[in-house]
Formats: sequence, structure tokens, C-alpha cells
Amino acid sequence: MIFIVVKFTIRPEHADQWLDRVSGFTEATRAEPGNIFFEWYRSVDDPNQFVVVEAFQDDAAAAHVGSDHFKEFISWAPDVVATTPDIVSIQGAPGEGWSKMSEISPRT
Repeated sequence: MIFIVVKFTIRPEHADQWLDRVSGFTEATRAEPGNIFFEWYRSVDDPNQFVVVEAFQDDAAAAHVGSDHFKEFISWAPDVVATTPDIVSIQGAPGEGWSKMSEISPRT
């Protein structure tokens, strides 16, 4: 299993629409073969911060990143994020700490 947690900080003017905006992406991801779960959470401390917790069977995460709905998501997300998302991705044994998500950075 591949376990992934991504922390998104959204620009304040987009935060209240974030869950609606990612709903199609969420539904499509949950329907992927090999998806185990894909869940969004909003921070209780920072209303502009969201975390997605996701898991895939070992061979399914690569297909997710190559999917049309993922490509569409990363095409518009840079216009909405305030910072580069932080990510933890673990396959097998637990990893250490957060690293930067390479697919999305804020546009200038």
C-alpha cells in the first residue's frame, strides 16, 4: 500500500470554495482501480488549510498521477494554492517528515 498525506494552504479568497472545486477530482480519484481511500479535511486552526489523506494499492498511485483528472487538477491548483503543498508519501515502512510536492507550486 502507498499512503499519502498532502497539506494544502489555499489563498483566503478561494478557501470556502475549495471542497466544492475539488469534488469532481475527489469522485474520480475514489473511482480509480486500486484506490483505497481519498478523504479531505479542513483544519480547525487555519480555515485556509486542507489535508487530503489517500491510499492506493502499490501499483495504483502511478496511474492516479497519470490520470486526466489529476492532470486537470494540477493545471488549475497553482492559481488557488498560497504555498507549495507539503506531502508525506509512505510505501511499506514509515518515512520521516514532510517534503515538498513537486507537481504544484504557486504561480506568480
